[in-house]
Formats: sequence, structure tokens, C-alpha cells
Amino acid sequence: MTMASEVFSYESLVHAVSGAVGSVTAMTVFFPLDTARLRLQVDENRKAKSTPAILAEIIKEEGLLAPYRGWFPVICSLCCSNFIYFYCFHCLKASWQKGNQSTPRTDLITGIAAGIVNVLVTTPLWVVNTRLKLQGSNFRNADIRPTNYSGILDAFVQIIRDEGVGALWNGTFPSLLLVLNPAIQFMIYEGLKRQLRKGVPRELSSLEVFLIGAVAKAVATSVTYPLQTIQSVLRFGQYNMSTEKSKLLSGLRAVKCLLLNRARRYGMLGLFKGLEAKLLQTVLTAALMFLLYEKIASCTFRAMGLSSNHYKKR
Repeated sequence: MTMASEVFSYESLVHAVSGAVGSVTAMTVFFPLDTARLRLQVDENRKAKSTPAILAEIIKEEGLLAPYRGWFPVICSLCCSNFIYFYCFHCLKASWQKGNQSTPRTDLITGIAAGIVNVLVTTPLWVVNTRLKLQGSNFRNADIRPTNYSGILDAFVQIIRDEGVGALWNGTFPSLLLVLNPAIQFMIYEGLKRQLRKGVPRELSSLEVFLIGAVAKAVATSVTYPLQTIQSVLRFGQYNMSTEKSKLLSGLRAVKCLLLNRARRYGMLGLFKGLEAKLLQTVLTAALMFLLYEKIASCTFRAMGLSSNHYKKR
């Protein structure tokens, strides 16, 4: 009964909705930066340039709205993904803490567990939105095959018909490795939050939340960026996967080959191509997302008369 109340608690729902709304708003604001990042990761023949130069080039060649291409499927995927992640994170945290203060170790383990659930459920959405986001782009790499999807449902139908159901989980293996990204991010964020509140349970200022959200995301992104690049390439579906029966071995081989090929062709720095655009986008997005998340959750808990107890527990 206790476990069920933690899983289906109103508090977890508040966190999930706050996280989803915060992430959707933040991503919408900084979406063009994500377009620049993805283009640099997938289009290998495009020379690395500054983010403003890449965006100017995209607008000149593909139109003013090109940086927002694929916005709707990305927002849908992000909303579902963050709702699931925040819900699972806070459910597991409540179950394992049993009222005690969390530690960096429990935050990391909780983040990894929530990330695994999130990846297995939402990978098909991310595969489809990666395809739609890059559809109609002017690539420098002539080997990239053009796609023609009319929308989210059509993309699902075509991928299943032409590539099989398994293609919807392209990039799942690096995605499972990348659960370390949000896990590290939440571990650092929650740790910094505890330090700032040390001895005095209180609501952090907007500036404090923005800064610790930015720091947490910058560290997590820098550590895991090469795997994020491989994830984007696999989701785009232009890499011929091995026909081995073992999906695990096939995934391992694909990640290894793509990392080695990229390092061989462009050097070790090639593994970090697009990092500038990614850091600019993801750090600002995460900082704004955490700010909105904390404010929405705070207002909701305050309206419920739970603010003081809530901050003591966190």
C-alpha cells in the first residue's frame, strides 16, 4: 500500500508536470541552437563553424523557418520524455529515501533507473523526430538518403514498413549508455542544491537555480557528448547496422565502429564536433528548464500548503 501511494502520489505528478512544462518552454526558446547542433553531428562533410554562422547558412539556403523544422515532434517527444523521467525519478527517490535526505550516490542510481525506463519507452518518438527534424535539409554529405514523411504518424508507418519495427529503437544502446547524462546532471544539481540549502531549508532564488542548472548540464554534456553524436547518427537511420542476431553485440559494434571511424577521419576533436552548439543550446535550455520547473513546483506546493515540509524533505 505504501509503495503504491509513492508511485501514484500527487507530489510525483506535480514534479512530472512541472518538469515537462519547463522543458517544453525552454526547448521552444532555444530550438534553433538544437538545429545547429544536430546538423553538425549528422552532416559530417559540413565544416565546423560558429553556431551563428551555421544558423545563418541554414536560413539563407532553406528559409527563415528552417531552424524550427521538426519543432512539433521534438516538443511532443520532449514532453513525454521529461514527464516520464521526472515522474520515475521522484517516485524512486521517495521509495528509496523513506523520508531521509538523499545523497549523491542515491541521486545517481535513481537517475540511471529513471533514465532506463525513459529510454525504453520514448526511443521511437526520438527516432521519428530526428528524421523529421533533418528532412528537407541541404546536406554536404552526398551519401545521405532523403526521406519523405508527411508527419509523425506517416514517419512511424514508413519506418515500420521499410525498415522493420526494430528500426524505431535505433540508437537504443547508446541511449542506454547516455542515461548517465541526466543521471550525472541530476546528481550535480541536487548536490549543489543541498549545499546551498545547508542548515537552512529554503526556496532557492531564480539566479541560484539557473546557475546550478547550467553547471550541472555543462558537466554532464561534456562528459557524454561523443555518445550523443553516435546516438544522433543511429537515429537518423543512415548507418547500416550489423545483421548479427544479438542486438546487444550489434549495438556495441555499431557504437565502436562509429566512434573509431569518426576519430580516424577527424581526429579526437572530431568526436566533439558540434559541442559548442550543443553546450550553448543544452546549458541554456537546462538552466531555463530547471528554473521553470522549480517555480511551477514551488507555486503548486505552496498552493497545497506543503512548501515548508517539501523543502525539508528535498
